[in-house]
Amino acid sequence: MALIGCEQAKKRPITHNTLHTISHYAFFNGNLKWPPTQYQLTYGLPPGTPSNAISAVARAFSTWASQTPFTFSHNQDFASADLQIGFYSGEHGTGHHSTGKTGSWPMPFPPLMVSLTTTGTRLRVRIIWRLWPCMNPVAGSYHLETMALHEIGHLLGLGHSNVQDAIMFPRIPPATIKGLGDDDIRGIKTLYA
Repeated sequence: MALIGCEQAKKRPITHNTLHTISHYAFFNGNLKWPPTQYQLTYGLPPGTPSNAISAVARAFSTWASQTPFTFSHNQDFASADLQIGFYSGEHGTGHHSTGKTGSWPMPFPPLMVSLTTTGTRLRVRIIWRLWPCMNPVAGSYHLETMALHEIGHLLGLGHSNVQDAIMFPRIPPATIKGLGDDDIRGIKTLYA
């Protein structure tokens, strides 16, 4: 899976007691992060978004909130939300048109464009995928809650991890359900320490 608009940032080693542990989480260049005055954020989805998709995104935000100083609440008014999450087809400013492929990732059906965009900043993360918002894996499709966890990690300032079990690993195979890994949690706690 190719992530469009994602930067691979530098890795930061950390130490614990006398044991040297190398973590593989990464931050965006400049260690971009939200200031403490913006730890209470709202997110919105466009009118007409199916309730099961809203629930999947809400669970992803809740998972990150449990490991960070952030609180996230759903704003019914998409236009005034701090974080706007939309599902689009076509190019939408990425320079990549939805042709059925991104990199070497073949897609048998027209994909959807998901854009997690923050208002007031230019942090923008986009990915193309086919979605399924339910909990049971669907062959050839991507689990919305898993993908939202990954993209929200970028919104919070995490880059890609080299740890395959991490949600921030840059490739997630179809029909895979993932949660936060230890590397993700160490990374976000280090960034917001």
